[in-house]
Amino acid sequence: MKNFNSYFKNTILVFLLLLVLILPSVYFLGMLNREDDLGFKNYSYYLGGDEIIDNQNSQQLINSSVSGGIDLGVLDEDVYVKLDLNDPGKLIKDSLYVLEISNPSFREVELYRFTKDGRLAFSQIQGTSDIITKLLTTPNPFFEVKNEAGLGSEILLRINSKVPIQFEATISRYSSFIKNYSLRLIIISVYFGIMMALFLYNLILYFSVKDRVYLFYCFYILFIALAQLSLSGYSYFLLQKNVFLYEVSIIGFTTLSSIFVIPFIQLFLKTDVYVPKYEKYLYLIPVLYVIALIFRILGMVEISYSMTDLNGLILAICFFTIGIIAAKKGYRSAYFFLLAWSFLLIGLILYVLHNQMVIDLGPYANAPLLAGTAIEALLLSFALADKINILKSEKETEQHDKLEAVKENERLVKEQNIYLEDMVKSRTEELELTLKNLQNTQTQLVNQEKMASLGQLTAGIAHEINNPINFVSSNISPLKRDLKDILELMDVYREKGKLEFSKESKEEIDEMEEEIEFDYLLEEVEQLLNGMEDGAKRTVEIVRGLKIFSRVDEQDVKEVDLREGLDSTLILLNSTMTGIIKLTKNYEDIPMVECLAGKINQVFMNIISNAIQALLDYPIEGREPELTINTSFKEEMVLIEIKDNGVGMPSKVKEKIFEPFFTTKAVGKGTGLGLSIVYTIIVENHKGTIKVDSEPGVGTVFYIALPVNQKG
Repeated sequence: MKNFNSYFKNTILVFLLLLVLILPSVYFLGMLNREDDLGFKNYSYYLGGDEIIDNQNSQQLINSSVSGGIDLGVLDEDVYVKLDLNDPGKLIKDSLYVLEISNPSFREVELYRFTKDGRLAFSQIQGTSDIITKLLTTPNPFFEVKNEAGLGSEILLRINSKVPIQFEATISRYSSFIKNYSLRLIIISVYFGIMMALFLYNLILYFSVKDRVYLFYCFYILFIALAQLSLSGYSYFLLQKNVFLYEVSIIGFTTLSSIFVIPFIQLFLKTDVYVPKYEKYLYLIPVLYVIALIFRILGMVEISYSMTDLNGLILAICFFTIGIIAAKKGYRSAYFFLLAWSFLLIGLILYVLHNQMVIDLGPYANAPLLAGTAIEALLLSFALADKINILKSEKETEQHDKLEAVKENERLVKEQNIYLEDMVKSRTEELELTLKNLQNTQTQLVNQEKMASLGQLTAGIAHEINNPINFVSSNISPLKRDLKDILELMDVYREKGKLEFSKESKEEIDEMEEEIEFDYLLEEVEQLLNGMEDGAKRTVEIVRGLKIFSRVDEQDVKEVDLREGLDSTLILLNSTMTGIIKLTKNYEDIPMVECLAGKINQVFMNIISNAIQALLDYPIEGREPELTINTSFKEEMVLIEIKDNGVGMPSKVKEKIFEPFFTTKAVGKGTGLGLSIVYTIIVENHKGTIKVDSEPGVGTVFYIALPVNQKG
């Protein structure tokens, strides 16, 4: 009961609001200056050819007359209508008047003026035909008329039309005509603006709430507004002055509006709930409108107009019946619907009464129908907005009920959830700890296995090479000494031979020396011995580097010079850099560091080899590859900086660089464990820090900081 009272109050308020809007408008229209608008009372007409124009006895041919206006239906031939300028009242001599025909659909309306002795003086033509240029954007045909001396008072109109011939003729001063023209243009512009605003408003609502009723309603508004424009004649200009489209649009737009109004009414009035037996028959209405449109296109104009009028009557009866049934069953939106269609019906009745010449609305004959459709659209928009409130209220009630049920379920499940959460939390912590231990164990196993294999390999190679290279290097010096003694002995033989050998023997010895190039041979032997000595020294350095790198004999924490580890790593990688990468070493004095030397060497190997690979695999045109290694000592920490000027890496790669199994290399070229092992060795095993800074196109820098004393 409370909801009904609230609804009743809202309905009364809406009704009063509409009265406040309508009454001033009606008063304004009634107060217009109409004293200069004069209507013709007597109309004489003739159906036939143009012989009436030049016939001196034209009065005898025009044998039919009516009062108040012409209504002849659809005719295939031209109609000639005679008007007398003295019929509305005496016109002021030489004043400019405008004769207006109240039907915008005539293709041609030609005005003939005659002299007082019955001869044709001149003619003017207006209408929708494409050969005619309208002076003003007004749909009705109009002519400028003067009560001039020498001209008769009779006017003859020739009308050619493909629509029913029905009109009234009025004559008014030119200033009054311009005033009425401007006012009608304002009214039609305001009307169309309101309808388009409602169209866009409901279209936006459709995209907001996704309810099809708003979509059907917005297109119903669009086409009913266009239909009213066609009745008023203004759609002629919207359709680019296409005569056929304009003549068909009167029924065409009405048909389109019926196609959308039926599903709108079904959804809005819930016909499947309140009138389910008759719902399916509603689709017969747009079918009948389509048939009427087909008849109009085929040229059966009178049948199409009759069917359109009949369809409108059927539609009004059906909609009012459905609305009354739904209202009786307490459906709130039905009251809005009945109120809205009441205004539309009132406007339609006034329009029909004017057409039947029961009342005279003058040049504003379409105003009641325009007002009726606009008020109907506004009220139905209010109803749709009210429907949103209803749905919102129903949804809130439903949500409240669901919320209560959820609260009850929460109360029953709360204790269970707390217990389960504790169990899950405890189990999750156990699993996370287990997973972390497994990952650490896995990393350590891989690390230890790799280091063990690498240490054994390098130690074995160093051991196998060490003995023979020691043999070679230790024998080079005695060999050089022996060869020196032999050469000195040969010099003695040569000196003695010059004194004691015969001439033939000397010549034979000289020939032998020249043949074997004895002087060059002595230089070559010296060069070979020097090369062997340098190679042996280089091999000794490599073996020493392998021993330092492997550190298989140093499994405990010992004090180590990190520069030796860096140099041994560079020696092992020298073959990949020589002649390609510029190496810069900036070693400052640093103290001995307590560490696991083998693991620290593994850190250097991984980082430097990655830098070399980046420089070689992704060269930058115009830039010399460069590797820079810096060492320094600060605040009891030894700092090592390994920098390259390669392509660098993006931030998303830099963030994951120390994660296990993360790699940017191709499949089979990397395991993703190298830098993860580096992080473990530096941070977890040696309590140090390692950071990376990289910028794409500039290069990458690794910063390593190790404490001098592990125990401290």
